[in-house]
Amino acid sequence: MLGYTLIWPVTVLFPVFCSLLDPSAVAELITTKYDLRITRCQFWHRGLSDIYLLETERDLYILKVYHYHWRNKEDIYFELEFLTFLKSNGIPVSDPLESQEDGYCIYIEAPEGTRYAALFNYAAGSVALGDLNPQQSHLLGITLAKLHHCSENFRTSHPRQPLNLEYILENSLNDISPFLRERKKELEDFREIINNLKKEIQNLPTNTPYWTVCWGDPHSGNIHFTSDEHLTLFDFDQCGYGYRLFDIAKFWQVTLQSGLSRGIRDTFLTGYQSIQSISELEFLYLKPFTQIAHIWAWSISLNAAKFYDYCRLDDYYFTKRLQHLKRISGNDLYPRL
Repeated sequence: MLGYTLIWPVTVLFPVFCSLLDPSAVAELITTKYDLRITRCQFWHRGLSDIYLLETERDLYILKVYHYHWRNKEDIYFELEFLTFLKSNGIPVSDPLESQEDGYCIYIEAPEGTRYAALFNYAAGSVALGDLNPQQSHLLGITLAKLHHCSENFRTSHPRQPLNLEYILENSLNDISPFLRERKKELEDFREIINNLKKEIQNLPTNTPYWTVCWGDPHSGNIHFTSDEHLTLFDFDQCGYGYRLFDIAKFWQVTLQSGLSRGIRDTFLTGYQSIQSISELEFLYLKPFTQIAHIWAWSISLNAAKFYDYCRLDDYYFTKRLQHLKRISGNDLYPRL
């Protein structure tokens, strides 16, 4: 037997899909990049990005660390420039802070590759208790209409995939279909629904005010209200050029899914139309766009679950979403002119 122990040098790290950054290291990084004295840092939430809550002696901040596989550099710069534009035009959004060296986006060399991060001012207030009340819903409608109107003047050199119907529906079909192979009749029906949606709304104009930059995810979980009912919007991860009706339908879809009353949706529309009128054609297309919003949200949820929570993807998961898609096809859920 040899009189020494052979130790193999470890030169290659095991492949990592999505690392979890150490909060203490994150605090140290932010201290150097933004000249802030961070007193506390907590890993707050894993969603489409990793969210950290940071505290100084006086203020709160949110650090958004984008997942390596989800958004590229151009996507992120589009989002950050859009938020900065909105804030400069009086739209109440949580806006990014500029670092000392890297602008609005900093770089982190993680095990899986370069990840991008942005520091945001914390949105004052909190998520609405028990979901939106009529006053809050009305205010959100007003604010979203102002955002859409303001967005018509947004310009950027950073390309980002627009939220067009071909992209949303084809991607969703490709993502969802493999999981419905054993449900042949439901898969056939699902494909037929998508084909009908494409045909049904192909005549909607792609000029302003119909087409603008959209928030992409307007619902109560992405809004903070203060005690005196001032609001701040955040989480623009799904923003992009698209139909303004998509934003309205996304709100419609989420409130239907969460069981909010028809009155909440009506006050939202009243608020929106006090700033911008919705055309008769858009009213006719609200139902198909609500179905599209549901399919798109389903696709995003499915892709996230595949990577982080695959056990969720059981029969109940798909049955629930197929049932909701059928439910929101009823005409009685939508306003009539």
